[in-house]
Amino acid sequence: MTSGTAITASPWFVRPPSADHPARIFCFPFSGSGASAFSAWPAALGDVEVCPVQFPGRENRLGHPHYGTYEKLAADLVEALEPLLDRPFAFFAHCAGAMPAYETVLRLAELGLPTPDRLFVSGQPAPHDASRDRMLTMTESELRAEVESFVRSRGIEPRPDMVDLGLMVLLRDTAAAAAYRRTEAVAVDCPVVVLHWRDDPDVGLADLQGWRRYADSVEFRVVDGGHYDFMDAPGELQKALTSWL
Repeated sequence: MTSGTAITASPWFVRPPSADHPARIFCFPFSGSGASAFSAWPAALGDVEVCPVQFPGRENRLGHPHYGTYEKLAADLVEALEPLLDRPFAFFAHCAGAMPAYETVLRLAELGLPTPDRLFVSGQPAPHDASRDRMLTMTESELRAEVESFVRSRGIEPRPDMVDLGLMVLLRDTAAAAAYRRTEAVAVDCPVVVLHWRDDPDVGLADLQGWRRYADSVEFRVVDGGHYDFMDAPGELQKALTSWL
């Protein structure tokens, strides 16, 4: 590993990952969001570089075709990830982002490529339980209200154009979530750490137990905060995300 070595820019990352850290954590956003969900995170957590993943069809990739399915998203992402798997790495995925993260681990293994040292999944039931997501039963007007509520929770007064754009992304992402079907658990070859947010009103600790079937080592951690508090990178979360080194 050569410090300072340039890495070719990729649309999958809002900034080119550097060669100056001994480890990386690739961060997968939740439905309707993009890499900006991690904008408040430091660029590095100790020795671990934070690498938010930018899915197509949102934010600075709004003009790129939507990925359509989680399986296609994983297959396309692997190509961008491959040159960055030259050092220890982990995946962090929040809410529905856990599904493409999980599929990416499986895809890496199928191709004989390195797999993560840890898969962190936050506030999301296991793949075979993914159909329980409350957003999958919401009407378009209810999803619009969800976007407005989320924007306000971040201290921003939602403008109609902002809500329209957010709703468009959320509708496409929700369609991908609705199309996702994995009825049988396929285990990954890395430890899984399941993070439960203590004040999450929609996802309880019991809802997460299905992850026990997805790896030989599955650890559960309860973190203080609500469903979207991961965005502020609280110290308790940072500690969990660096514990694998």
